[in-house]
Amino acid sequence: MNLDVFLSLFSLMLISLAVFLLSKKLNIPYTVLLVIAGSLLVPISHIEIFSFITSFELTPELLFFVFLPILIFESAYNMNIQNVTENIYSIGLLAVVGLIVCTLFVGIGGFYLFQLAGFEVPMLALLLFGAIISSTDPVAVLALFKEYGAPQRLTLIFEGESLFNDATGFAAFLVVLDVMTKGYHGYESVLAALMSFSIMLGGGIIFGLIMGFLFAKLIEKVRGNEHLEITLTLLVAHLTFVLTEVISEHWVVGGHEIRLSSIIATLTASMVMGNFGRYKMSSDVEEYMEKFWGYFAFVANSLVFILMGLLFADLAIDLNVAILPILLAIATVVVGRALSVYPLLWLMNKIGKERPIPQNWMHLLAWGSLRGSLAVIMVLLIPDDLIIEGWSYDFTVKQFVAAVTIGSIYFTLLIKATTIGKFMHALGLDALTAVEHVGYHKCKTQMYEESLQKLDSLFQNQQLTQQQYDTLNQHYQNLYHIAYYQCKEAIGNSSTLIESMLRTFALGIEKEELKEIFQRGEIQEKTYKKISNMLSIESERVKRNQPQLISASEHFPIDILERFVLRISRLAFWRDHAFKPDELYLYYRALNKIINKVLDTLHTISDTTLNEVFDDNTALAKLIALYQELHANTEHRMQTIIKQNTDLLNHLNETTAIQTLHAAQMETLDRLHKNEIITRKLYIMLRNELEQGKSRA
Repeated sequence: MNLDVFLSLFSLMLISLAVFLLSKKLNIPYTVLLVIAGSLLVPISHIEIFSFITSFELTPELLFFVFLPILIFESAYNMNIQNVTENIYSIGLLAVVGLIVCTLFVGIGGFYLFQLAGFEVPMLALLLFGAIISSTDPVAVLALFKEYGAPQRLTLIFEGESLFNDATGFAAFLVVLDVMTKGYHGYESVLAALMSFSIMLGGGIIFGLIMGFLFAKLIEKVRGNEHLEITLTLLVAHLTFVLTEVISEHWVVGGHEIRLSSIIATLTASMVMGNFGRYKMSSDVEEYMEKFWGYFAFVANSLVFILMGLLFADLAIDLNVAILPILLAIATVVVGRALSVYPLLWLMNKIGKERPIPQNWMHLLAWGSLRGSLAVIMVLLIPDDLIIEGWSYDFTVKQFVAAVTIGSIYFTLLIKATTIGKFMHALGLDALTAVEHVGYHKCKTQMYEESLQKLDSLFQNQQLTQQQYDTLNQHYQNLYHIAYYQCKEAIGNSSTLIESMLRTFALGIEKEELKEIFQRGEIQEKTYKKISNMLSIESERVKRNQPQLISASEHFPIDILERFVLRISRLAFWRDHAFKPDELYLYYRALNKIINKVLDTLHTISDTTLNEVFDDNTALAKLIALYQELHANTEHRMQTIIKQNTDLLNHLNETTAIQTLHAAQMETLDRLHKNEIITRKLYIMLRNELEQGKSRA
């Protein structure tokens, strides 16, 4: 590797940063501008002084083993397994059945369409193209979804489909490629293809589960060592991917090669880490994780899309020859995507397995399907010397598939990505809900009231003249009254909007307090996850305008991963996962603490600027009554446990006191070091002493 490669790499990163800033100013998707910038770099590279720009090449190995695991992990790690399971039918239909429908339509429908246009392209070549182009890339679309405020469930379905159909799309690609290289032998080939496809997905899930839980336990063992924890997350993504490929290369059963999907394995392992392993990390690491992986994903995406542009501008087929096949391919893919969305989701709505998906969501799912890095990876993996019976063109199969794939990607990036914002607006998907509409005006009211209070403070401290104060005071008083009356108008006669906002606010307090209790070490991981899952279910109910609780003593189910771990543990006789008396007491005590925190906040709302937001006394009294009932219930449960275990309370109180004092000492030490009152040497020495004292205790 010469110096030109390094110069090219860092130059591309610098150009990517400039493109990012430009995309913000022009309000154009970042990935779209990256591809355009990459295309423009090709003619620039012909100038001798800039010839180094193309030295860093987009190879299949670089994409497949370095960038792809990063992109998969970053997305899958942040996906909530509870939300995925609630929408598993829609995600599964789109990612598996929808992808197969689109692939078959592009292959079969495209075959006849190309024939009508006078192109004799073998069906297998178009099936290969269908497998490549049917999987969606969420990068550009999800950024726009977040910017325009698309419904949370729609965003989840789209991201879930994009992640899972990456796996099914790649598996379909390998199956079609295998048929092309070994030949088609009727039903025998079809059955073999179906078997291979199923083993890839099923085997990938199993191996991903093993790797995910293994690395979660490793992170638990090194908890407290931040560098090791971060390194293990990096390893779980890449090792899972690479080991799956190693297994696929060498695993032969009965003379048949057994292939596992490295994408589905990495996806599964990443979701296990995000929903199971993250609770085993140190609190500092968990906060850093999002920034760490967000940065790596940003760099990977930047390089992938700008290098795509370089690749696109250097097609092996002359554009005059390729233009009509590209247009035919685009038309086929657009229709194929529509066929993979509307009938399947209409059928799901009829069956009623999940909450119905509105028609305007279907429109966006059909139009917002962009293609990206995985399609390029698959094209690069096609053998250069691939031959199909009936191929009679001067260019190779790979060159043809590359041309129509690149043309389709360009269409999705330049046409679809740039129109999604307007499309969402036309469909009303960026419109505020009733609660958001009220919240918008409520927040403005509170902002202006706090601004008026700050203005009074500035005047009292003689930082403003009387004239300046009067002018600013009049201005913000006017803004305050406008926002106040707009808010009253938005609420109208509704008695549930403020109550819904209050419940969301209260649940937010509970989640924040629960996290602090867990970080202080007052409860174990399984207790934290049990309460956290309960709060997530309650939050989802509030969003759907359902009752927050059925009763004060309602039992909440555990999520799918916890059920899986519990079942395996029981089968293996590892340990009893039932709550012991001390764990049960700590569980109710934690509940009691977060409930008390909510009650304390609710009782003082009238004395704060929050009164402008939550000024419905009836709704406030109703919520206070609910939390008082919950408080009484947890107090009763705690007292019952204490009566049955008389020595328990003293022991737990002493343990909690020691943990609280240790946390306070660590906080004091951190503050002294941050303020440079003690040297780094003293900080390390005292920190080690505290850690040793904790371990002895």
